[in-house]
Parts: sequence; structure tokens; C-alpha cells
Amino acid sequence: MQLLSKELLQSTLLSRETGLDKHLFELPERAVQFGEGNFLRAFVDWMLHRLNIKGYFNGRVVVIQPIEKGTIAELNEQDGLYTIIQRGLQDGKPVEATEIITSISRGINPYEDWEGVLKCAEDPNIEFVFSNTTEAGIDYDPEDSSQFEPPQSFPGKLTVYLYHRFRHFNGEPSRGMIIIPCELIDKNGDTLKRIVLQLAKSWNYPQNFIEWILNNNQFLNSLVDRVVPGFPKTEIDDITESLGYEDKLLCISEFYHLWAIEGSNKLGEKLPFNKVGLNVIWTDNLTAYRTRKVRILNGAHTASVPGAYLYGVDMVNEMMEHEILGRFTKDLIYEEVIPSIDNNKEVLEKYAGTVFERFTNPYIKHNILSILLNSTSKYKTRVLPSILEYHAKFNILPTRLTYSLALLISLYKDGIVHGSEMIAKRDKGNFVLEDDLDALKFFEDAWRGFDGTQSSLSELSFKVLGNEKLWGTNLNEVQGLTDMVSMYLHGIVFQGVKKMYEQFIL
Repeated sequence: MQLLSKELLQSTLLSRETGLDKHLFELPERAVQFGEGNFLRAFVDWMLHRLNIKGYFNGRVVVIQPIEKGTIAELNEQDGLYTIIQRGLQDGKPVEATEIITSISRGINPYEDWEGVLKCAEDPNIEFVFSNTTEAGIDYDPEDSSQFEPPQSFPGKLTVYLYHRFRHFNGEPSRGMIIIPCELIDKNGDTLKRIVLQLAKSWNYPQNFIEWILNNNQFLNSLVDRVVPGFPKTEIDDITESLGYEDKLLCISEFYHLWAIEGSNKLGEKLPFNKVGLNVIWTDNLTAYRTRKVRILNGAHTASVPGAYLYGVDMVNEMMEHEILGRFTKDLIYEEVIPSIDNNKEVLEKYAGTVFERFTNPYIKHNILSILLNSTSKYKTRVLPSILEYHAKFNILPTRLTYSLALLISLYKDGIVHGSEMIAKRDKGNFVLEDDLDALKFFEDAWRGFDGTQSSLSELSFKVLGNEKLWGTNLNEVQGLTDMVSMYLHGIVFQGVKKMYEQFIL
């Protein structure tokens, strides 16, 4: 079977692809994108492809690999092409839409070609930056340096990129960029801008560059919403046979999508997604959209999957259909997360209903292990605010959410750090956890001190909850939280995860 490529598309597949034309491969590069993962390719790049087909964007994307380990080589091998298959239900019947995406021109691995990245900064046609480097990606790293090639953090790479552009165009105001991060952190654009300015000052970049950043570059807060599972390993052979070609970067997604961007209508005219029927909202305030999505949809994922995985379940739809796990997840959202949010309860419950419908979509195989990537930073952003706000509002702790914190901690029990990953254990066997390396080492060390006693579990809980680097605050100061987490950990260790779940389903 031939690999998907520009040559294959033009020679064989083009006649099968409605709406595709050879001019799509000749469009200029107009954006750089930090991140080559499934989500960005099934979201931002798919949307730009839709715009290009109708002649509204007329540009392609240069994809930059944000970390050393990535899939840029595979992307270039396929000439930036890949297939997206959207799946769902319509009137109770399964529907599917398949298309080849042409909006990526090429990829660059900055660890092999940093000069190639900086060369993009010299292109006057490139005016957009998109990113998704996970919640852990937008963070200030005091150890980063402008002398590294490349800098180790995403904000560091972006700062050097912008400084190179500033110097190349002699500070020309019109050469500032429109930067739209997609990471799921509060005020992601504002946060990224703050870190870029912090790095620029610590690296002694000139004041006129800092003023150029402030006055001529736009960092937009945005919120993304679409379920995009990992690569469909279990069904790829059947899909390949059906497509008639091999695609190493094939994406599966649901039909639902939402992109809310905090920006002016004038900016919206540069990216007129609404003209091609895409669900993109330009707004002056993202708060309500973000709180609803991050705390309910992402919160349901992040709070529920550690326990479900330890229980022995591997897929999100299986978790939701499970008599105990599904009810636990729904009760957690309806009885603890929604009450913690100061917003219209009816609106929130209606949104939660659509979320659970999406979770049970039988045609989206969302592997729980892929959701466990960077669990600690996700938990801090998506779940911890619900615990803290519920406690502040009702002066009691939410039991299910607190249990989810204990489950997250127990996920790392008996784990051994190997390279940049952790080999962890559950009853079904070993599995690999990918997280911030410092977090993995911390949990490995914390569990190493467990000697099988209740007192050592209390010490473990105190140590973990007191790690301000993980949580952004000392959680031992939340009245009763340390004792409750310790109690739940004791039950998980000595009674087992399955037995502990039963107390919530009475």
C-alpha cells in the first residue's frame, strides 16, 4: 500500500477528493504552529483547510515540533498531508466524513534545524502563530536561555523567534504577529504574553523590542473544544484497506467543534471561519465559555480517568457505559462540579448533558491512557478549582472530587522513572505514564517512602499536597483535605480501587 504523499494525491487520489485542487499546494506560508499533535491537526489545520478550499485564507502552515520527541519526520514524509475522519450519530444513525487535509506545507524539528525556524520569522507573509503544547507548555522556565539552540521551553522559542523577526524587519510595526494559543489554561494568550515579556527582560533584550511586543503583537486568549482521540491502532488496518493508501498521521474526531477567541471582529475578518460554517465565536470575554468547558468536559475527563484506568477500563465510552464508573462521573459533575460554578445551573446542566452524549459516542475510541498525558498539570487546571471553590462555597469538601485526587496520586504508586517516562503498574499489568519529568520523579520519591502503614500514607499525603510547584498552592492549608486524601489512599491501597468506588454508588 502506497504512503499518502503529494505525488500520490495528484496522480491518483485528486479525482476522488471533492473540492481539492492543485493550487492548494502552491499557497504561501502564512502561519507557524508550535505542535504537530492530533488535536491541532484535527482542529486548527482542518479549519484552515476548509477556509483554503473556499478561498478565504489562502495560506499554509509551517509546523514546528515543540519538544525533542515528535512526529515531524512522518509529517514531512507525507508532504504535510494527512486524513481526518469525522464520526458521530445523526438521527440515531452512524455518519462519517473523510477528507485529506492540505493546509500544512512542511514541518521543522528545531532540535535539528533551529535556523530553519528563525528563517520563517523573516517571511513577511507569515503573520499567525498557533500552538498547543499542553497545559505544561506555557510556563516560565528560569533555566531557559536565548543562547540555547533552540531554547528549551515553548515561550523561550517564541521569544527568540519574535526577536529575530523584530531585528530582521527593523522593528516595523506592521510585522507584528497574531498569536493564538490553544493550550487549556486560563487566559492562555495573556499568560503567554506575560512570560514572553518576562523572558525578554531577563535575557536583556532591548526596550524597543519589548515595546514592539506590547504595541504591535496580539496575543489572543482562546478556548478549544473537540474530542480527538489518539491514533486508531486497533482499526488502522481496516481503515487503510478502505482508503487505499497508508497514512501514519490519520486523525479521528467527532463532528462537534467549538473555538472561542477573545478578539475583535476585525481580526475575525482575517480568519472568517463563519463563512464556511465553522463553529468559531469571536467574543470580548471568554470567561463563561472557558469555565464551562474546562471544568465540566475536561474536568470530567481528568477527574475520572485515573480511577477508571486503575479499575481496568481502557476507553472513555466504556467508562461512561460502566454501571459504577459512569454513574460516578456523572454524579461528580452534577453534584460537585456544577454546584461549585457561579453560573446559570440550567445552562451548565444542559451543557453537561451534551458532554456525556459526546463521551458515549460509540464511533470515537478515546483511549484513557492518552488522556493521562501530563495528568498533574491538567488536574491543577481542570479539577482543582472545583475542589477549592466547592469548599469555599459550602465549607465542606466534595467527596468524589477529593477521591479523584487520591486516585491521581495512587496512579504513580510503584512507578519507576525510566528516561523521561514512568513505568507504572495496575492489576492488568504495567503501563507507561508520560508527564513532566520533575513530577514523575517527585511521585516516585514520595511513594518510595511508603512502608505499608497508615502513618506513612499520612506523611505521603502531606508531602504531595504541600508541593506548591505541582498545585500552585499548599493544599495542606485546605481544612480537612490532607486527612481525607490520606483516608482515601488507605482505602485504595488496602481495599482496592473497585471496593472503594462502591461507597459512592449507594
